[in-house]
Formats: sequence, structure tokens, C-alpha cells
Amino acid sequence: MALSRTHMDRFEASMPRLEAIAYRLLGSASDAEDAVQDTFLRWQAADIDRIEVPEAWLTKVLTNVCLNQLTSARARRESYVGQWLPEPLLAGDPMLGPADTAEQRESVSYAVLALMERLSPNERVVYVLREAFDYPHRKIAEILDITEASCQQIFHRAKKHVAQGRARTEIDEAAARPIVEEFLAAATSGRTEPLVRLLTSDAIAVGDGGGKVPARTKAFEGAVAVAKFMRGLFKPSKAKRDLLGGPAEVHATTANGAPALVAVVDGRVVGVMCLEITPEGIAAFRNQANPDKLERATRQWAATDHGEPRLHAF
Repeated sequence: MALSRTHMDRFEASMPRLEAIAYRLLGSASDAEDAVQDTFLRWQAADIDRIEVPEAWLTKVLTNVCLNQLTSARARRESYVGQWLPEPLLAGDPMLGPADTAEQRESVSYAVLALMERLSPNERVVYVLREAFDYPHRKIAEILDITEASCQQIFHRAKKHVAQGRARTEIDEAAARPIVEEFLAAATSGRTEPLVRLLTSDAIAVGDGGGKVPARTKAFEGAVAVAKFMRGLFKPSKAKRDLLGGPAEVHATTANGAPALVAVVDGRVVGVMCLEITPEGIAAFRNQANPDKLERATRQWAATDHGEPRLHAF
């Protein structure tokens, strides 16, 4: 049935919040868009005039749609080729949602999105709605049809799981910027030692190629192993240029609110490397190279001014 202008406006006003919730729950912008579209179809079919609190109704419907997607996604990821990483969102993407508090910024960080894969679907919902959107436990319990006490227990359990993988504190963007520059200089020096000095002893490097581009199925672990990998990754070669479709420009920017390097070939984003930078050094590199997960980043890249590249690589 056709919606009135008032009902359409109400849904459109809720869309940014719904998309931000769905992205955090699913770790995929394309899946988040599908979830919001499915929510709209249910809104369109509902007797809207009888819905007392539309925002609460929409959040509950969206959450249930995402819970169904999370359940099926777990089965799909069992057969996923190599490592699975979330879809990165570049600076300025509205789907990043609110970033006023430390909790909101952390909930959409690439590191935390990856860690949330450890959580059960209910744990993920409670963690996201409470930590990123400050929903009271009473309202979250109503959305999940559980008791408020159960909701509180789930939240504490989820927060503990995430904290176990977040032993370090990241430094702010201003302090991270010179470290990114140092990393680029070291990575293109052809030597391992300068890279090792920038890394924590237990640094990791993870890549997601989705079976579409070459990526190691296991993470590199330890400063020396990661340094050797990075030295090779940034070493130019004809094979890399052929694989990418040309020479790449590498830009320093942010993705999911943290320092990132974006590799671009003829306006197409071919890789987003998110850096986890701590006071002790660079603790992790998470590189998204699956082209299916870079389509939104390419669109966002084309719509923004990104300045001159830091280097021409590969």
C-alpha cells in the first residue's frame, strides 16, 4: 500500500539511525542497507496509525531482521574463503552514525567490529544498542523479549568478551598521524628493521580477499613476521600492477574512525588497511581487499576530496 507523506517522512527521518544500528550489528554496509529496506517494507505493510511509538517499533523490527541475518551469516562464514573482516566505511560516511562519545566511536571501530564476531547474536544486539545508542536495558529487553535482568547480564558478558580482545588503548588521530607517515617510510625502505621498531611485539596482520584476490588464510603474528610481510607488500612489482589493473595510489585517511591507508587504482578503491595504533606501537593491520566489500568505499571516495596520495605503490 502507498504511504502517506507523513509516514514516509517519519521513516526517512529514522533511516540514518537504523542504518547505523544495522551496520554495527552486521559489519556489512550492503547487508545493513538490505535490512533497512526490509524494515521499510514491513513499515509499509503495517497499520501505522495504531503504532504508538514508531521509533521503537522500527528499531524492534530492524533488530529482528538483523538477528535473522546474523544467524544465516554465521553459516555462510563457515565456508568463507580465508579470513573474514567487516566492510570498512571511510571518513564522512553517514552510516558510521553517532560519534559523540568514546563508546560510540569505539563501537564502530574496525577492531571492535572484528571482535564482535565472537559474540552471540543477542550479545551483539545488547552491546550495540547499549554502548553505541545508549538504549536503557528496559527498552532493549522489550526489543528482544527478555527480562531486564537478563539483558544486563548479557551486556556485562558481551562487554567482557570485547574487552578481552582490547587490552590496549588506541591513541588519538593527531598522535597517530606521524606514526602512519613513519610506517609508510619504513614500509617502502626495503628494510625490515625500521618496521619492527614501529610494531608491538605481538602485532598481527590480517587480510580479507574473499577468494577474489590473494590473501593469506591465517594472520601474520609477531613483529618480525608482520614486518617482513609489509616489506613485501609495499615492494613494487609488475605482478601486483597486473593484479590490480594498474599502479596504485596510496592515501592516508581514516576508516571507521581510525587511521587507515586506502589504495586506489583509476578511482577504484582496491584496498583499505585499517591500523590499530597504541602507545606501545602499531598493534594490528586489518586489510580489506575483497572487491565486494569495497564498492561503497569507492562511491564514498569519488564523492569526497582526498588530497594528494602519500605514495605511488606496487
